[in-house]
Amino acid sequence: MTDDAPELRASDADRERVAEILRDALAEGRLDMAEFEERLEATYQARTYGELTPITRDLPASPAVSLSKPLVRNGSWGHRIVGGEGSSSWAVAVMSGFQRKGRWTVPRRFTSFAFWGGGEIDLREANFADGEVVINCIAIMGGMSVIVPPGVEVVMRGIGIMGGFDEREHDMSPDPDAPRVVVTGFAFWGGVEVAHKVTKAERQRLKDERRQEQLDRKSARHELHAARQERHHQRREERDRRRHGDY
Repeated sequence: MTDDAPELRASDADRERVAEILRDALAEGRLDMAEFEERLEATYQARTYGELTPITRDLPASPAVSLSKPLVRNGSWGHRIVGGEGSSSWAVAVMSGFQRKGRWTVPRRFTSFAFWGGGEIDLREANFADGEVVINCIAIMGGMSVIVPPGVEVVMRGIGIMGGFDEREHDMSPDPDAPRVVVTGFAFWGGVEVAHKVTKAERQRLKDERRQEQLDRKSARHELHAARQERHHQRREERDRRRHGDY
């Protein structure tokens, strides 16, 4: 957590880290069942860092757990800027189509041409010959799609006549270590589109993470319900003992 930005929204993972601290505190005897139940309920109702912070502030494990969102640079970019000439420097589609995808090396300048056809230039798994590459797209009565992974800065410098150069969902916070992609060219009765997308493997990983978070939340709700039942049972036993003592 961070006291610098208490208004930031907390994630399911943030809440689960706090819940784990509470479970450890209960097991160590630092919290009794009533305190654990109260704090666990507050944890899963919290929406911001400011609401999560006080829950573990008096527990010794809390300084070791950070819920802040620092800028994390993608260390994988370093080994993906490989130098050299590139594995392919041009592509042509005349009444047909072309693809450049998978593991390939993007040269410093890549030129593509499509006439009554289309092309796909996928950079999500590609290496790069330099920290800045230029992709020149000429589309005449055709279309081209340039797909880049999140974090890559894209600069659009193309001209469209009865066509267009478009970038969908411009990445407002590019990774400073990632390469820069300059898309230039000309579109006549056609179009060139840039899209930011994760790979299928990354999309599946994110989907699996969300599914696991949902399972964790379901388990936590069950745990909270069990804790309430246990607390209710303890209270009933206490009432029975007091009643028996009165007699």
